[in-house]
Amino acid sequence: MTTTTTRTPFRGRTGTAHTRVEGREKVTGAARYAGEIPFADLAHGWLVLSTVAHGRIRSIETEPVLAMPGVLAVLHHENAPRVNTDYVGMLGKPDPTLAVFQDDRVPHLGWPVALVVAETSEQAREAAEALVVHYDQEPHDIDFSPARTDTVPGEGYVPATTEKGDLEAELAASAFVVDAEYTTPEEHHSMMEPHAATARWDGGRLELVDSNQGAFWVVGELANLFSLDPASVRVVSEHVGGGFGSKGVRVHQVAAVMAATELQRPVCVVMTRRQMFYLTGYRSPTVQRVRLGADADGRLRALEHHSLSLTSPVHDFVESSTMPSRVMYDADAHHTAHRLVRLNVPTPTYMRAPGEAPGSFALECAIDELAEKAGLDPIELRLRNEPERGPVSGLPFGSRNLAACFREGARRFGWADRDPRPGVRREGRWLLGTGTAAGSFAAGAGPSTATVTAEADGTFTVRIGAADIGTGARTALTLIAADALEVPPERIRTHIGDSDFGPAMLAGGSRGTRSWGWAVQTAAAELRERLALGTDIPPEGITVRSDTTAAVGALAGKERHSYGAQFAEVAVDVATGEVRVRRMLGIFAAGTIVNPLTARSQLIGGMTWGISMALHEEAVRDKASGGLYGPDLAGYHVATHADVPFVEADWVDDHDPDDPIGIKGIGEVGIVGTAAAIANAVWHATGVRHRHLPIRPDRVLQAAAEVPHA
Repeated sequence: MTTTTTRTPFRGRTGTAHTRVEGREKVTGAARYAGEIPFADLAHGWLVLSTVAHGRIRSIETEPVLAMPGVLAVLHHENAPRVNTDYVGMLGKPDPTLAVFQDDRVPHLGWPVALVVAETSEQAREAAEALVVHYDQEPHDIDFSPARTDTVPGEGYVPATTEKGDLEAELAASAFVVDAEYTTPEEHHSMMEPHAATARWDGGRLELVDSNQGAFWVVGELANLFSLDPASVRVVSEHVGGGFGSKGVRVHQVAAVMAATELQRPVCVVMTRRQMFYLTGYRSPTVQRVRLGADADGRLRALEHHSLSLTSPVHDFVESSTMPSRVMYDADAHHTAHRLVRLNVPTPTYMRAPGEAPGSFALECAIDELAEKAGLDPIELRLRNEPERGPVSGLPFGSRNLAACFREGARRFGWADRDPRPGVRREGRWLLGTGTAAGSFAAGAGPSTATVTAEADGTFTVRIGAADIGTGARTALTLIAADALEVPPERIRTHIGDSDFGPAMLAGGSRGTRSWGWAVQTAAAELRERLALGTDIPPEGITVRSDTTAAVGALAGKERHSYGAQFAEVAVDVATGEVRVRRMLGIFAAGTIVNPLTARSQLIGGMTWGISMALHEEAVRDKASGGLYGPDLAGYHVATHADVPFVEADWVDDHDPDDPIGIKGIGEVGIVGTAAAIANAVWHATGVRHRHLPIRPDRVLQAAAEVPHA
């Protein structure tokens, strides 16, 4: 009898919905976060923040506090270890705020002035609240206004200005012109898990259990700050309860390392929610002026986008809000500029879709206003202005399927049935309107390393210094490895968040999964080839390591972006000022979708944040104190379940030919364009433009007199 064995073709799991591989651990409480590690002999640190907005520390009354029960130490500028900030790290020169307790200056309210360490968290908090600090107070300045004359060019991770063509001449020759100012407020990350870190010395090696967006990144910063050999520092960040751009290197990690060094025992520092509003960064408010000029057919002749944002006195951070204009639309005259004003406020930071989120609000609202003036459908105007190359860079696009997003979105949203006239749809007391907007976010890649091990028991172990900040990255990498190895995902064990696994891209800029997936796929594919030769697996397994530095560096220069078309329907009650988003649809072109289940959640999460941005979020500073009103989740309003209607996210076929898996990135593109789509829908409902976020009830009421009545 003869038997014939045929190999069943492998059916890949990439592109198939898969629940999170660590889901059971998280819902049962087995997953431990940075503030929950029960080290033996653990002490607790509590930060003390300044109560003045500008000045110097005259004295600190430490003796009464040191006599309180359980108190072990009070670190401040007169006794804390010295640190070094004269270096250039992964993201450039560090914020001098990291040089905590180094001198007596106070540049803003909420500046860290001391750390109280005690046996328990409760003892540390009581002592910290009892610590008396005397200041020599100086006048402070928090006045953010476009009328200021002391602004400076905003040189950040992109150039401060770009310029081509004669702007004034093209505006003068335009058939239709828009010239408008748009503002966005200060916004805060407000992730579920607070910033927390536990530091300890173990056999001459510094170990930090942390909540961050890149373990290897934090290693580099701490090694530089404390003049250590990077090989003597290990950072572990297995589970992260939200990051959004703020979970990099902050003062709590530095303070924990200082205290662990001084006491020679583990020390845990967890920020309170109120402390996070001052110490973990935020999105700067912006004032943006957009001028557009178009010919009689609606094609842009002139585009000017200027943005003003604020920063602290100690470190410049630029909210690069003109980024969308540098990518989305071209014109014969194309000018963009960022400017900064330095005030007595904390340093802003990257916040999901930095630059693109506030910038798209201004640009996409201005495009909508231009469509109204030109008598064109807003989608048609955008399609007529699709650029052939990067408007500023001149580079070819890797793939640009924005038009496909709009066509599919318009079909599913029912855009063709829309009456373009504003203020004519009514349902009882509600005025109804629909709006749309475009969005984009850069889709880059960073060098990463990964190892994949074939175990003797038939399973495979993936190790990579990735960070899953809620995106489902751990699951996506498991699916990528399974496809490359041609085995079911159940045979893959994926370990992430440990700097000992080697260098890896941080979780930021929508570059995480693309960068890590490339490294995992490369290592796994090589391992599969070795195993195909019939190699026996020894007890210690067979390990292959990848490094994508050369491959990423060899990428040709292109404009690589994910794109989205956002659609919103709103109902507005002009008697109460209430705005309700009834439904939202986002259609995206974001490369190969590795796991539709978590990808859709990410996109819906971004759109939900966009709803929050459009209608709720606004941090307000008290001019007298320099502090925030209500720096907590009671005073800082975010969208709740009642504010979030039926939100639908989907995508068109898209593939990046320069990526081995075809991935682009979805982490941030979901929010871009959402606020503009809602604002444009409010105009369509009421006939009144709202150029200042959030669209609060009082602002709607102020404009009620202008509402046309059907």
